[in-house]
Amino acid sequence: METYIVGGAVRDELLGRPVQDRDWVVVGATPEMMVARGFKPVGRDFPVFLHPETREEYALARTERKTAPGYDGFIFHTAPEVTLEQDLVRRDLTINAIARSHAGDLVDPHGGRADLAARVLRHVSPAFAEDPVRILRLARFAARFADFSVAPETRALMVRMVDDGEIDALVPERVWQELARGLMETRPARMFEVLRDCGALARLLPELDCLWGVPQRAEYHPEVDTGVHMMMVMDMSAHLAAPLPARFAALTHDLGKGNTPDSVLPRHIGHEQRSVDLIMPLCARLRVPAECRDTALLTARYHGDIHRVAELRAGTVVRLLERCDALRRPGRFDQVLTACEADYRGRLGWENKSYSQAGIWREALETIRTVDAGDIARSCDDPARIADAVHHARVIAVAARLDKQS
Repeated sequence: METYIVGGAVRDELLGRPVQDRDWVVVGATPEMMVARGFKPVGRDFPVFLHPETREEYALARTERKTAPGYDGFIFHTAPEVTLEQDLVRRDLTINAIARSHAGDLVDPHGGRADLAARVLRHVSPAFAEDPVRILRLARFAARFADFSVAPETRALMVRMVDDGEIDALVPERVWQELARGLMETRPARMFEVLRDCGALARLLPELDCLWGVPQRAEYHPEVDTGVHMMMVMDMSAHLAAPLPARFAALTHDLGKGNTPDSVLPRHIGHEQRSVDLIMPLCARLRVPAECRDTALLTARYHGDIHRVAELRAGTVVRLLERCDALRRPGRFDQVLTACEADYRGRLGWENKSYSQAGIWREALETIRTVDAGDIARSCDDPARIADAVHHARVIAVAARLDKQS
């Protein structure tokens, strides 16, 4: 029985990056042998075990055979005679198909080290085409390794996979899982650029794909193209270290610009509500978590008003905070502000501008927190007027704060 470290741990070590998790492949063993040595079985589709002390994952070397469309259409085979080379050939990219023995020797049958040096993402074998998730994984790696290019032959294979309809067999949960992980990479825009380049974005997120080529007013958007703006917003959200809900909100806040009537372009009157109308079915289709969905809806609906806070009356400011449930959900509202900052600074030449609007909104929220709703309720003769009285007191407090700032 021999064990090898494989995949991302070897790749990141060779790149000089921190190694987060280590995965192992075991050659020459059976499930019974692993259990006898104290390993705990956890694999659902094929034998994977947790080390009794380190809790790291050890998978038996395996081969696989495609039997049906989609991510789940595989039969796996594990046996003591399955070799390390047979296991590595089923992996997605050459840079992930490198193994290291306990003695430190590298096993690299597919040129992974050369592709690391050349900064290339290349598929290991034609079997790449059997698993549509690999398109998403490659796009996610492109977002992580921003200076890596996609090998021409790999791009051509991805295009054929999309044309053959393989991408359409992906289950929503897996699509969201990979998109969410890609959104949290250092250059999330590259994920969408790679998906768009091979045609996958039009199948997975047609609401986003149609934004390229849609013009915006140059005085507000020097980059003009809405799709280009969205990619700048995505990378700005990463620069701001935004959490996932804010990044998803940044991604979807302008979807409504994709169906603006040609007769009014480059203006986009009412695109906020049109964005909301597109986000709801998109989130249902991909089964997006509620926190991401709700943050995206608030950002889409209110980002224009949030940008224009200096022009708003105190009553409008208070109503927006109340509609966003900012008093009870201040963390979520803060993520909305982060998404709005990414939108504001994600424009050509605006990258280094300050976003003072966020500070104004946070001060306004802090101000309405000082209003004692309980005291107002106790002093109000008519219970039906309590909500109006609390709102009025908040408006007076915010107006005083805004006047003091000006």
